[in-house]
Amino acid sequence: MNNARNIAFWVVLLLLVLALFNVFSGGQSAMNSRSLSWSEFIQQVDQGRVAKVTLDGERVTIQTKDNSTFTTIKPGNEEVADRLIAKGVEVQATPQQQGFLSTLLLSFLPFILLIGVWVFFMNRMQGGGKGGAMGFGKSRAKLLTEKQGRVTFDDVAGIDEAKEELEEIVEFLRNPQKFSRLGGKIPKGALLVGPPGTGKTLLARAIAGEAGVPFFTISGSDFVEMFVGVGASRVRDMFEQAKKNAPCIVFIDEIDAVGRARGVGMGGGNDEREQTLNQLLVEMDGFEANEGVIIVAATNRKDVLDPALLRPGRFDRQITVGNPDIKGREKILNVHARKIPLGADVDLRTIARGSPGFSGADLANLVNEAALTAARVGRRFVTMADFEHAKDKVMMGAERRSMVMSPEDKEMTAYHEAGHAIVGIKLPKCDPVYKATIMPRGNALGMVMSLPEMDRHSWHKDQMKDRIAMTMAGKAAEIKKWGDERVSSGPSGDIQQASSVARAMVMRWGMSEKIGNIDYSEAHEGYQGNTGGFSVSAETKRLIEDEVKSIIDEGYARAMQILNENEEEFERLAQGLIEYETLTGEEINRVIAGRKPDDEGGDEGKDEAAPSVLAVPKTTRAPRGPQAGDAEPSPT
Repeated sequence: MNNARNIAFWVVLLLLVLALFNVFSGGQSAMNSRSLSWSEFIQQVDQGRVAKVTLDGERVTIQTKDNSTFTTIKPGNEEVADRLIAKGVEVQATPQQQGFLSTLLLSFLPFILLIGVWVFFMNRMQGGGKGGAMGFGKSRAKLLTEKQGRVTFDDVAGIDEAKEELEEIVEFLRNPQKFSRLGGKIPKGALLVGPPGTGKTLLARAIAGEAGVPFFTISGSDFVEMFVGVGASRVRDMFEQAKKNAPCIVFIDEIDAVGRARGVGMGGGNDEREQTLNQLLVEMDGFEANEGVIIVAATNRKDVLDPALLRPGRFDRQITVGNPDIKGREKILNVHARKIPLGADVDLRTIARGSPGFSGADLANLVNEAALTAARVGRRFVTMADFEHAKDKVMMGAERRSMVMSPEDKEMTAYHEAGHAIVGIKLPKCDPVYKATIMPRGNALGMVMSLPEMDRHSWHKDQMKDRIAMTMAGKAAEIKKWGDERVSSGPSGDIQQASSVARAMVMRWGMSEKIGNIDYSEAHEGYQGNTGGFSVSAETKRLIEDEVKSIIDEGYARAMQILNENEEEFERLAQGLIEYETLTGEEINRVIAGRKPDDEGGDEGKDEAAPSVLAVPKTTRAPRGPQAGDAEPSPT
């Protein structure tokens, strides 16, 4: 259809060119001869200057005896032939030089021009038959053919279980007899579920690179339009294309844009999105089977999808793509570090241990930031220090070195962060302190980072209580140093974090004896204005708030007790942060022991129970002198 329309357009355009050429060629020949009035022509004849005259209808071509050529137009009733012959002028009459094609083109030129313009704009509006104004109902699925940048399963690491599930689908497409001889049927759909950045789309691209069959890709939002019925039409067209190319794979990214549960929100089941979903359900497993078409979809919002979409027969497999563990992170780092020259001191396993909770996208960003850091300082390879700098930037934000802090703000920030660090070190269930800094990063004036020694999959009550105590230690440190009246707004983020953890302990995790093993989280959401929550009595609400306050107050009291018991260490660490601004975990241990950060002489005999610090390079410290932007030299 598109080819026929294009051929018609070029035919009409050629005819227009021929017509214009004919018109301009006639006009050009007329321009080559000079015009002469009829009276001047008669005068020339009477004076005997005319040698030859050619009559072409009303047009008269004159050739004088001195070989000059003129043209004139004969009046309608004027007879001049006899007069010319009498004067000895050679007279020649010719029929009008206008063929059938020229007459036809000149007669219908306006209509042809309008048709040509209409065909041109229709072709432009169709946009190749897919995305134009007249192509609403056409599918926007693209056939993926990656000749360059092809991704295979070798490029996917850290999610081995998900990869195995999809490798089986690819094997089914390559060798269906292996499974069909035992009665197995090809899966109709696979749903990739997981948080953002875990590699769902990368897995789909790997399927495209490995399958060896046509692979169509489309986004869930491409189905949704403002016109009713357009999305359903696109679904039908997409499956028609897929059936013509079967066996094939269709990948729908962010399917929650079109697959949300029906009957929720406005429209009452008749809006465009729900009609599109209904058509998708029918095409995947309806009255007519779509043999050889496998749907692979990705989402990080499985909870909002329609139950009919998730049942077996539509999405037969729901594959969870979660954040990688330490082994997976090491494999991912190896994949992303293939094209990066690494220094001899780089240990990717150490980096993997020091980046718990990182997704695949986070690790890719970490490697890229390390490479950019090395290039910025002119290195020829990436060192461990570059990875450390990149990890700090990813986890804590970029340093704001241009920010001017007064000595008073710097001192208060140092004591605040020293409180967090001391309590975190002294409490056994807190994660090891990785780094403490009073260098502004992001929106924070200072920060203490803790990293677990291994991946955590669950939290215990004693761990949560220690975490709350460490969180409230910043405010406790300010009050211990300056009193209740000098406490700053800095602990606002700490209070918010502690409140969130305490509420989860009481209302979701059943860690309060007074509240019991009842989930009150929905009730609390309803209490805050969310209509999804159920109602509870005022007494229960008061009891919940009392329990939350009790847990936070207990954590604050524990933090204050630890600071009072370790007052000298607290003071040393605060002064060390003022002097050096940033201290790693090992350097913190040396400072609170009364040594300099770079003094490694006493490390052999230190307490074996002291918290370990992962992926922290050894550094040589010197007090930071005055820098541009400081209000005054840093105190020593």
